[in-house]
Amino acid sequence: QVQLVESGGGLVQPGGSLRLSCAASGSFFSIYAMAWYRQAPGKQRDLVAVITSGGSTNYADSVKGRFTISRDNAKNTVYLQMNSLKPEDTAVYYCNAENPHEIATMMGMPYDYWGQGTQVTVSS
Repeated sequence: QVQLVESGGGLVQPGGSLRLSCAASGSFFSIYAMAWYRQAPGKQRDLVAVITSGGSTNYADSVKGRFTISRDNAKNTVYLQMNSLKPEDTAVYYCNAENPHEIATMMGMPYDYWGQGTQVTVSS
């Protein structure tokens, strides 16, 4: 029902910046909580940042003060601005959309959706 497509990943030097984008299909983007996760090889997928339908944000301690999540509901897009990048930020970054539980249950829909991921490599 919902497709998520990430873009903006790439290779950047330590201290540099990248801006990731996640474009969502469908007509109900504004009701989804959106999140960015990341997964390094051999590691679990970790939550990086969340933005609710109301615009409230939360960040993992490891990225707080460096990363900013935002959304543009008119464009069905969520962004992750990443500044002061460190080698330990290297990972595949995934976009996630959370369907409100009540709606998902009533409509027989998935509770969340995942993008395909985009590689971010921080190296000199």
